[in-house]
Amino acid sequence: MKYDLTVIGGGLAGSEAAWQAARFGLKVKLYEMRPQVPTPAHKTDKLAEIVCSNSLKSDEVGTAPYLLKEELRRSGSLLLEVARSCRVPAGAALAVDREIFSAEVTRHIEANPNIDLVRSEMPEIPSEGQVIIATGPLTSASLSKAISGLTGREHLYFYDAISPVVDAETINYDKVFRAARYDKGDKDYINCPMNVDEYSTFYEALISAESVPVKDFEKALYFEGCLPIEELARRGRDTLRFGPMKPVGLVDPKTGKIAFAAVQLRQENLMADSYNLVGFQNHLRFGEQKRVLQLIPGLETAEFIKYGQIHRNTYINAPDILNALLQVKKEPRIYFAGQISGVEGYVESIATGLVSGITAARIVKGLEPIALPRASAIGSMLNYVAYCEVKPYQPVNITFSLLPPLETEQRRKLKQKAERKHLQVKLALEVFDDWLKQIFPK
Repeated sequence: MKYDLTVIGGGLAGSEAAWQAARFGLKVKLYEMRPQVPTPAHKTDKLAEIVCSNSLKSDEVGTAPYLLKEELRRSGSLLLEVARSCRVPAGAALAVDREIFSAEVTRHIEANPNIDLVRSEMPEIPSEGQVIIATGPLTSASLSKAISGLTGREHLYFYDAISPVVDAETINYDKVFRAARYDKGDKDYINCPMNVDEYSTFYEALISAESVPVKDFEKALYFEGCLPIEELARRGRDTLRFGPMKPVGLVDPKTGKIAFAAVQLRQENLMADSYNLVGFQNHLRFGEQKRVLQLIPGLETAEFIKYGQIHRNTYINAPDILNALLQVKKEPRIYFAGQISGVEGYVESIATGLVSGITAARIVKGLEPIALPRASAIGSMLNYVAYCEVKPYQPVNITFSLLPPLETEQRRKLKQKAERKHLQVKLALEVFDDWLKQIFPK
């Protein structure tokens, strides 16, 4: 078979890119090195395996994560449709049963007649044709070397950590209660409340616990949006109480009061037989994790299905290398998508896959690529990737700060912050819909 596009990497971005290109009729060769070549973080051979958390963040109207997801939904994103079909209760967030999610994405990709899934490592960048590199933060050593040759520099990196998962049957439900922070959505979270003394005991144990050492030749750089809890704790005694252990809006029905601090557990799968500790990514030694986490009320005898881990995330210095359509400036037939392109987050990675897949398809079809509107969520994110001037470059999640600010008169008329955000969402979707009409004309 003659292929129109090669996609390297079957993660979130690569799967979405292959699917979008196939929608245009392209013959796609999709490489995924697992299970032949494993990674330190992945556990299965499925495509689009979600590693760190099962949450795709807020789906509350008026938020930036909602806007990004809504743009993808309107674009016909395969992965957002699969996520909808296997979502689990998570208040205002979109969370999925990660095993069903990856299995369903794999099923769709394998059944697509325009996609040839190849289970082997691609150690180099093809010398011709359209190529999307979507190998994620755990790119193989051989391909990393090839990428360094293409970009003319070593990768940047930061460390990312995975949250622990607890067996639902081993939670002491006499000490916990169900509620959603700020009363947003249903009471989908299990909350473990702490008083002052319990928090103090937990805090002291956490900051004194032994971590897995970072290799001597690597500097520990953490993405601010995914800091290990022990790193957060070292920034101040109350830092956790204003972060993952924030008790705001969580009224303990046993006392009628808001706890001093609270740990939230989010349903991990549709069977509801396991829960992950929200925001509790860490890189403590496994024995230390068990000792410290069992100090949390309700988890005294908990059994952990998965402990927190740390792994190195690799990404390129995107502003020096990519344009706003994720093409390599000096060789535009090559694209980067997903975390390696310089974005952070599941949905953000899916968005880069969608854009690169559509752009590559248009070029193969002899059509001009069409840049996304700057005022859209995806357009603003890609604008950051291509033109960010902050040094050193660090990956970004979608936030309203990336979007163009409202005009002075618009801000003056809308006194409430929530009203201004809803207007930004409305304006973004309007210009995004105009872009979609050009991409998918009726």
